[in-house]
Amino acid sequence: MNPVPPPARRGRLPLSLRRRPVPWERQRPTWREARPAVIAQALKRAQARPSGNWYVVGASRTLREDRPLARTVAGQEVVVWRGADGRPHAGPGVCPHLGAPLGESPVRCGTLVCRWHGLALDGTPRAGWEPLPVHDDGVLLWVRLDEAGGEEPLDAPAVPRRPDRARALAAVHVGTGICEPEDVMANRLDPWHGAWYHPYSFVELTVVAAPEGSGDADADRFTVDVSFKVAGRIVVPVRAVFTAPDPRTVVMHITEGEGEGSVVETHATPLGPDERGRPRSAVIEAVVAASDRPGFAVARRAAPLLRPLMRTAAARLWRDDLAYAERRWQLRSTGRFPG
Repeated sequence: MNPVPPPARRGRLPLSLRRRPVPWERQRPTWREARPAVIAQALKRAQARPSGNWYVVGASRTLREDRPLARTVAGQEVVVWRGADGRPHAGPGVCPHLGAPLGESPVRCGTLVCRWHGLALDGTPRAGWEPLPVHDDGVLLWVRLDEAGGEEPLDAPAVPRRPDRARALAAVHVGTGICEPEDVMANRLDPWHGAWYHPYSFVELTVVAAPEGSGDADADRFTVDVSFKVAGRIVVPVRAVFTAPDPRTVVMHITEGEGEGSVVETHATPLGPDERGRPRSAVIEAVVAASDRPGFAVARRAAPLLRPLMRTAAARLWRDDLAYAERRWQLRSTGRFPG
């Protein structure tokens, strides 16, 4: 890997002013650097890493006490709910009696009660219904599907390193696209597109180091210097490192600059085919922000107001990035993908 030059030191204020902004069409082209082979090889190495058959299904905060979370993962209906003690339970979303959709059933005192005939499930095996391993990491919910994953199962998912939850602010965005998880992964393993494709959010993006091939997920990284656009010429410059710890996850850590230690986790979960037989994937992205600035403690107290803004920003980016992933799948599925 090429040596990484040091980033600029963080200033006293969290914002910077672009003194000589370059128009979008005059910025430095990145197509020569964004070599298809580099992206494809990084994707291939990620796909070879173990996941333990764990799939992200949603945000922890969205799992309420009175109703379950329902999702189809790899064509299998899954239902997740909280027991009376607050711990999650998970299992097939098809009632074993006559096939009722358990995702539409209410939760009463920690028990999922089927709306068709009243079969009550407390998370233990009953009437042919068998629970699935489930994990709540405080930000995301994970379910283990051994048949779908086909790997050696792990007792718990390998949750990426995050800031201390007590001093962080987290928000989760969920989107859906006509593509496969590898198309979502390929999008995230192409950091060169950022300032060209998302000029409303990123400027002055430079990939200062790209992986040259490593089986070690921590060493197999893209290092990027980029400025997050706030308004006009006001930006927040940072250094970010992208890694892919498993076949369906890309993690961005802010390693230098404002928000050092913050993380963005992008998880791609296969859902199943749509009515036309095309694959569908969910993008479940967790932004866990942290800062040692005194004002960040005030921001955390305003979390109920800030989380919707964080989700809106993520949704805007993913409208574009899902179009990228869907285009990639469309070309792959018809034998026209040039990469």
